[in-house]
Amino acid sequence: MYWEKQLETLAHDELKKLQTERLKQTLTYAARSPFYKHVFQQKGIRPELIKQPDDIRRLPFTTKQHLRENFPYGFLGAPKQELIRLHSSSGTTGNPTVIFHNRHDIASWANLMARSLYCAGVRDTDVFQNICGYGLFTGGLGFQYGIERLGCLSIPAGAGNSLRQIKLMQDYGTTVVHAIPSYLGRLYEIFQAEGLDPRKDTDLRLFVIGAEPHTEEQRQRIEEMFGVKAYNSFGLSEMNGPGVAFECTEQAGLHIWEDSYLVEILNPDTLEPVPDGEVGELVLTTLDRQAMPLIRYRTRDLTRIIPGACACGRTHARLDRITGRSDDMFIIKGCNVFPMQIEGVLLKIPEVGSDYLITLEQRNGADEMIVDVEVKKDWFNGDITRLDHLTRKITQQIRDEVLAKPIVRLVEPGSIPKSEGKAVRVKDTRALNTVKL
Repeated sequence: MYWEKQLETLAHDELKKLQTERLKQTLTYAARSPFYKHVFQQKGIRPELIKQPDDIRRLPFTTKQHLRENFPYGFLGAPKQELIRLHSSSGTTGNPTVIFHNRHDIASWANLMARSLYCAGVRDTDVFQNICGYGLFTGGLGFQYGIERLGCLSIPAGAGNSLRQIKLMQDYGTTVVHAIPSYLGRLYEIFQAEGLDPRKDTDLRLFVIGAEPHTEEQRQRIEEMFGVKAYNSFGLSEMNGPGVAFECTEQAGLHIWEDSYLVEILNPDTLEPVPDGEVGELVLTTLDRQAMPLIRYRTRDLTRIIPGACACGRTHARLDRITGRSDDMFIIKGCNVFPMQIEGVLLKIPEVGSDYLITLEQRNGADEMIVDVEVKKDWFNGDITRLDHLTRKITQQIRDEVLAKPIVRLVEPGSIPKSEGKAVRVKDTRALNTVKL
């Protein structure tokens, strides 16, 4: 049931003791980097000041802007000759955020991924198909090292080429798949187009999904389409990548591995802690990374700690699913809207297909929210009144949820442009800016 039972079931006091020791080590490594060396000297920060995990609040925050301003080596706490890997973001809005790893860091990450997959029910007897981009993106290699550490047969399929993905599943008897949720909806449409039923024509038994925010409705729809359980994963490149938090087989929240990450949930406006159960911004500190530790990194992700113990017996805290990002919210007609709210409405409607796109634009000097919604294949039978009824239904339900009336347009299946990476859910043409969620 456990990959590392002793660590996964540590008593609360023992876990806090381990966190304190590792936090002191982290500060020692961080002080070797140009950025933290300067900050620590300015503020009189020393490892011996840390007596308990809560002392983290004495330390300053780190942001994505700090990483960009100190690109590429300003956060590096180890000699370059010790480095064996880097991963980075695309850098489409400025310098990319880059993270460096030494051998210890990669080994630690691989073990966390193996632990994560094991807690979701993956075993060394599985055939694991990784439908995720390899390269600078962390999802491909992060999962690859975890799969190999666990001992599965891995198929490093990469992203896209759905017909080939299906052939790989059938040829090699794939039992576990990792993919982003939006892609699995498109993949199911290809199964249907080929006259195949994944429940009968594959050996699939388990999905791991993540890398983009998604609702519980989307997860349930994936499970219904493929007839398998889908387990949520959470990670971000600044914290290595995948393997920060993972669902166990209870599907009752994502266990965040507190031996490797110190967790804070803060009010995004006051930056003060919020009680367990209350939504706030996730702030993380690495506890087991040497080459490039990060302290109090503001992820901008919104979530909460789920109170109470998990039935699986693991003592590490559980995060609720990410409900969005504090900087993803947009304002339309005076209303604060998160894209996940709209997805939650759409995926409860049976006639709605796998994709949607929210466009924000100005019309006649006023802001408008246009929601393009794909309908399911073969749903429209030529009866215009059905289109009108569904359009009104979606419009009203979105308005009830976000308090702003959208312009809803029903479109054919597959007509919304697709990307191999994370789905583009919002286009804000008011500022000529595309927001990728």
